[in-house]
Amino acid sequence: MGLILKNVSKSFVGKQAVDNISLTLEKPGVYGLLGTNGAGKTTTIRMILGIIKKDSGEITWNGKEVTRENVNFGYLPEERGVYPKTKIMDQLMYFAELKGMKKKEAEIEINKWAKELKVEEYINMTAEKLSKGNQQKIQFMTAVIHKPELVILDEPFSGLDPVNTEILKNIIINLVKEGRYVIMSAHQMATIEEFCSDILILNKGKTVLQGNLKSIKDTYPANRVEIDTNKNIDTYINEFELEIENETDNKYVIKISDEQKAHKLLNKVIAEGISVNKFEIKKPTLNDIFIEKVGE
Repeated sequence: MGLILKNVSKSFVGKQAVDNISLTLEKPGVYGLLGTNGAGKTTTIRMILGIIKKDSGEITWNGKEVTRENVNFGYLPEERGVYPKTKIMDQLMYFAELKGMKKKEAEIEINKWAKELKVEEYINMTAEKLSKGNQQKIQFMTAVIHKPELVILDEPFSGLDPVNTEILKNIIINLVKEGRYVIMSAHQMATIEEFCSDILILNKGKTVLQGNLKSIKDTYPANRVEIDTNKNIDTYINEFELEIENETDNKYVIKISDEQKAHKLLNKVIAEGISVNKFEIKKPTLNDIFIEKVGE
């Protein structure tokens, strides 16, 4: 049955932080929790984890009220925090034992994750000697070392370079393959599109959009065309009164209001003897949809 939130609300000193939201994670996968700063994402996460109490509604895991005893969870908070003067191994061992792991089991898991995250050489150093990116990977280890069923990742890729981002992406994919439930909150919309089949967008504590991402995008008309040619085609784009959003080396992203103009442009370019390497009509990105819903 997974995780279910039903009509959950929370207020602080008269301010409604979360207002009657519901969501369901029925099977392993990555669920996107989105919103602007102050939209209620972190409050929602903290209620799921039992860090703060909800005012009303239900939060259940496999049909039972969520408590620390009946849900094995891992949490990577947006606020990073490692002990700067303490050796990495000691910190990881401390957190593993807090989660009920035996020392020998914890050592095996620490070494396994250190190898996977490519931080083996730092394991006996103090945290202050590590870069921010490597400190973040250590904190990620504390969230998954005890094999949690439910993993909540708040801005997991912030501060990571492209190589380490790719490492973490592959790990998250493997977590899902192993049957884990993952809630991801992030401001990088392209990352959410890559991982999440279902999303919930909050604005001022209220749900403004929710559901399967592909189904949501299918309700929107196409708004862009990508075209890659061997010559400059600005003249023809202007002829059809289309707007260039981006152009690099004759690779164009063009805004469209209907698909017919895009096809007319293609026919014109081909008729002029210009080679077309790519022509793709595209739906709005999640970034477009997000701005439409909360960008007032």
